[in-house]
Amino acid sequence: MTSDTSSPYGAPLAEALATGTVVLDGGMSNQLESAGHDLSDELWSARLLAERPGAITEAHLAYFEAGANVAITSSYQATFEGFAKRGISPEEAARLLALSVELAREAARQARDKGITQPLWVAASVGPYGAMLADGSEYRGRYGLSVAELERFHRPRLEVLAAAAPDVLALETVPDAEEAEALLRAVRGLGVPAWLSYTVDGVRTRAGQPLDEAFALAAEADEVIAVGVNCCAPEDVDAAVATAARVTGKPVVVYPNSGESWDAQARAWNGRSSFAPEQVLGWRDSGARLIGGCCRVGPEAVASIARTLGTA
Repeated sequence: MTSDTSSPYGAPLAEALATGTVVLDGGMSNQLESAGHDLSDELWSARLLAERPGAITEAHLAYFEAGANVAITSSYQATFEGFAKRGISPEEAARLLALSVELAREAARQARDKGITQPLWVAASVGPYGAMLADGSEYRGRYGLSVAELERFHRPRLEVLAAAAPDVLALETVPDAEEAEALLRAVRGLGVPAWLSYTVDGVRTRAGQPLDEAFALAAEADEVIAVGVNCCAPEDVDAAVATAARVTGKPVVVYPNSGESWDAQARAWNGRSSFAPEQVLGWRDSGARLIGGCCRVGPEAVASIARTLGTA
């Protein structure tokens, strides 16, 4: 399908994927932390939607300046339930969710003012249920909720984000095929295309399902314009890209972490980076069309990706 939602900054994203490769941004949290912002909070970067929205625009702009075509909004951990724990009303929570899209749009406007001419799009981030729990369970799945219960959790947030008119909904870091099924149900009828991106461990979802079965859920979903993986080790990408392309026939989206590992209890990253920009050429050759980075992948790495792919 082609997107019904056209950006003022370029052709609809689905059309672009049919003709070439699009560069995604990198990690929002590491860019905010590098600018000096404290994210040691259950709301993570979503807290800054209320407290320092300008910082989020600056982070998006840094990635556009590095050569990214797509800004992924700061709504990953933004939920009605999470905001309610902080005493934020449903009405204010909805405003903050919509604001996440507008801040990315503002960054695109500022990029234009700086002379950046490449196509620019906004992807509204929709994190998994486990992200709201802020206990690392987005890397495990298996929350003990039914598909119907997960659909009821995701639908209100999706409706607000869709109404804010992003170019695409990023259903990302999904650890469990059952949650993917719930998300695919929840996006129906919203009028905004989506991509579906699992977090994986080897050739299985974090919840243990074979990737070919997990990707197959999206094969017939007209709303889904790309399917793939994110927030995983770079070493897990090659097999996942090939499987996603083979099973779904859709463009593949891929944006792994740096290769460092996350300690949920200590809320810290350990190890060394294993992300090499030249890896993206193999991913592109296997069917990846949306390529970028996730946690610990910053503007410098995104600039290297853009140069390697020849989009800069």
